[in-house]
Amino acid sequence: MTNRRSKKAHSHRSTRGYARTARVNEVLREVLAEQLERMEVQDERLGMLTITGVQCEPDLRHATVLMSSMGESQIEALGAMRVSLQAAISRELRLRRTPQLRFTADPAVAAGQRIEEILARIPHSADVEPEEHPGEPGVAGGAAEVTSGGGGD
Repeated sequence: MTNRRSKKAHSHRSTRGYARTARVNEVLREVLAEQLERMEVQDERLGMLTITGVQCEPDLRHATVLMSSMGESQIEALGAMRVSLQAAISRELRLRRTPQLRFTADPAVAAGQRIEEILARIPHSADVEPEEHPGEPGVAGGAAEVTSGGGGD
């Protein structure tokens, strides 16, 4: 009988797969995204917002909600809806504490946009025809030899 209990406990632990905070972050993200979609009817400023992630503190006192982009009007709208969003979390989730929400722009989105801008300024060397540089390794000469010599028997 002892073996069954230990197996049961072990299999229960293995089904979780990742840390509690990560699970809470994902559930918070889902609840908040659903609530923002519903609140969009009341306030059109919430229409173009996308939640990219949630970072909740391990003690669940505070959670930072990362947004794809935020303008001044969207910051105001989120501030006005913060208490309603926290109430929705309290209703839908069984947590010891309902985290106080803070909204901020996701720095990864800004970094990605910056990289895209840099890449857009780089001249495109892929537009050059391979025949113009036959002596360069890996352009036209090397690839043609590999593909043309492979079918003999």
